[in-house]
Order: sequence, then structure tokens, then C-alpha cells
Amino acid sequence: MIIGCLQHTTGQLRNRKSGPSGTKSSERGETVTFADIAGVDEAKEELEEIVEFLRNPDRYTRLGARPPRGVLLVGLPGTGKTLLAKAVAGEADVPFISCSASEFVELFVGMGASRVRDLFARAKREAPSIIFIDEIDAVAKSRDGKFRMVSNDEREQTLNQLLTEMDGFDSNSAVIVLGATNRPDVLDPALRRPGRFDRVVM
Repeated sequence: MIIGCLQHTTGQLRNRKSGPSGTKSSERGETVTFADIAGVDEAKEELEEIVEFLRNPDRYTRLGARPPRGVLLVGLPGTGKTLLAKAVAGEADVPFISCSASEFVELFVGMGASRVRDLFARAKREAPSIIFIDEIDAVAKSRDGKFRMVSNDEREQTLNQLLTEMDGFDSNSAVIVLGATNRPDVLDPALRRPGRFDRVVM
């Protein structure tokens, strides 16, 4: 379980600004690192590979290794998933581009898919970078079984676009996608295939 000590870190982060390199590790501009988060040593250790990849993506290319692409951060609401994602960006000193999956769902069909395309286009322009999608289950519920999305073409189009964008990464794409959820059981199995969100940090 991800346990972010938010009360402990709030005071430290309030006045901390981005460094000279311009790290965008949060919407307010302050830089968060692993040192700011207590009690999640195992999660931080699992995310070290992501940090190393973002610091030196060319190394993976030279070695012919398969770069990481997507990671699911799983935990109850309020347990520090967002703060942990920001800390990955802070450790790697890369742009942190965040959104909530619920923002993708619009009354007009096609708007969600368009927003996903724009999000990934921005991340590629600013690479190496992190895309953080909070509450990813809002658009990624299973299309089969008891958790299937009920007749919502917009959500399905948005999910399909998200999967297409992740499949479109080439070996030189230095973009990591972090998704947060407290309901991994309802996610579409297609989201967890290799090259997508095939890693889980709890």
C-alpha cells in the first residue's frame, strides 16, 4: 500500500520552488523528491528504474533493452499516489504533465480522444517527460464482464486512443505514463498488456 506522509511533507513543499533546470514536477512549480515522502521505501525502490530511464534514456537504446512505458500506482484514496508520481519527476528532473481521466469524458463524442492525442503530443515534445493520469479507471473500465462500461462511446473511444498512443511509442520515445487507481480490479485487461501498464506499484 502506498502510504504518503502528506501532513509531514506539506510544510516542506509549500515554499519549495522549481530549480534552475525548470522541472515541472507539479502544477504549482515546486519540486518533490523521494526524500520528501516517508514510509514508501518499497514503492520508491520499484520506481528507481523509471527514474534511471528518464535520466538517461539513450542508455536503454544502446543496450537494446526494452524501456519501461506504463506503471500503475495502486492504493486507497489519499495514500499519496499523486505525490509519489511527482517525486519520480522530481528525482529525474523532467516535466510532469498531469491530468484526471475524468477530464477526458465530454458530452461531445471525440473530444476525449482528441485530448489524449494532445496530451501525448505535448509529452513527446517535452521528452524526457512523465504523463500522470489520475483516476485512470474513469476511462479504462473493462469492456467485458460485470465491470464493463455501460453504453458510453466516448469512454470507449478515449480508452482506444490511450492504448493506441501507448502502442505508438518507439524505442526512442522517452515518455513514461503513470496511472493512478484505487480499483485495479475494474480495469480493462488490454490496459495491462506488455508495453502498456504492465508494471504495478502498490
